[in-house]
Amino acid sequence: MRKLVYLVASTLDGFIADPDGSFGFFPFSPDSELFGFLRTGYPETLPTPLRQALGFDDVPNRVFDTVVMGRSTYERGLAEGITSPYRHLRQYVVSRSLATPDPDVEMIASDPIGFVRTLKAQDGRDIWLCGGGTLAGSLWAEIDELVVKLNPVTAGAGIPLARRPSGPSPLVLTSATPLTDGVVVLRYTPAG
Repeated sequence: MRKLVYLVASTLDGFIADPDGSFGFFPFSPDSELFGFLRTGYPETLPTPLRQALGFDDVPNRVFDTVVMGRSTYERGLAEGITSPYRHLRQYVVSRSLATPDPDVEMIASDPIGFVRTLKAQDGRDIWLCGGGTLAGSLWAEIDELVVKLNPVTAGAGIPLARRPSGPSPLVLTSATPLTDGVVVLRYTPAG
């Protein structure tokens, strides 16, 4: 069975974006060790336009063949004129209000949990949950692995890693990879 993997950048205080949805406080450049880590381990998580601009759009997907994102995450790319941010993946956007401007992107208007369960039962590579603190919160029980690119910065406010009901949700650390640019890539699985 395929896994749903929430791979996301986070600040030390647990935010994945500013209150307005921007994430400029995450330093990222093609020269960083984090970029090298992603290019080698998770090349499909880099947007298609960036892969094309850097000349490695022919690098095969390693982990994922599908991406699921929330409306706000998708709209960040739309604001830049990008209607199909991950053309190299099957793309799904969970939104009750947005219509897709691109045939490569499918909108999911209801029951994201049932939809993800259907995806997980299909053959293929794993499924990347790439963003949306609200969507991550609603899918929390379906997440099989959490990969956090923990950045050495605090935001003070913003969109949390997951908007979910309060209460503990124990995780088991499966690996920690410190990078020279101060980012630590943490991998967790749900406890039990």
